[in-house]
Amino acid sequence: MTGRLALNQATTRHLSIEQAVRQCAEAGVRGIGLWREPVSETGADRAARLVRQAGLTVTSLCRGGFLTAASAEGRAAAIADNRRAIEQAAQVGAGVLALVCGGVPAGSRDLRGARDMVADGIAELAGPAADHGISLAIEPLHPMFCADRSVISTAAQALDIAERFGPHIGLMLDVYHVWWDPDIEASIARAGPRILGYQLSDWVLPLPADALLGRGHIGDGCIDFRRLDQAVRAAGYDGWSEVEIFNEAVWAAPAEQTLRTMVERYRLHVIEP
Repeated sequence: MTGRLALNQATTRHLSIEQAVRQCAEAGVRGIGLWREPVSETGADRAARLVRQAGLTVTSLCRGGFLTAASAEGRAAAIADNRRAIEQAAQVGAGVLALVCGGVPAGSRDLRGARDMVADGIAELAGPAADHGISLAIEPLHPMFCADRSVISTAAQALDIAERFGPHIGLMLDVYHVWWDPDIEASIARAGPRILGYQLSDWVLPLPADALLGRGHIGDGCIDFRRLDQAVRAAGYDGWSEVEIFNEAVWAAPAEQTLRTMVERYRLHVIEP
């Protein structure tokens, strides 16, 4: 029943790729979402080989995006970096590159213009992504991150951009970021095959001083995972469920405990009884 459960590497950020892959294999978790920085440290070819030798699948690569630089030079640099990310995704066999699109440019209050920058950037990247067989998954982030991380805050906004392009441009649906949206189930149904990735962690209170680190294990907070999972599956998504947690306490816990909790909570709170 947990055959499509995956670890996003951010959940065990203190582990090397080799260590994370080993922990996944021992826990019976067959997928892993990789991050660019450890892939660069390990080497993309070696990272792919480690995953393959353990019998695992690379479910996604995090992350590209940050397409809202204030200057033309900054935007050109962002496009170049995203092209490298696409190549890296192809090297590790990820298939999907997650895009955290970028916040409001420094010194600007033009939110609409920033969203136009995102669409323009994806227009430049759609061709290179297709050439490398990579899907680009736009990840909407909770509105509290709009200023600095993503001006795309809802699944509907992400789909408004993705639908301008071919089916390889779609949605990274991170439940932590979208659970609050009163229209999320309609957006999930609308997305259908454009759901390219699916990530899980819980909304826990109180939020820490660094809100980025406020995620918890499934079941530790207030999200109705089973309801959202039913909507995602009804939309036709049959891919991986990545657990992606940013939390100091989770990072400090033994990795085998983290993987064990992932599996137990997924069974208890996500899969139909």
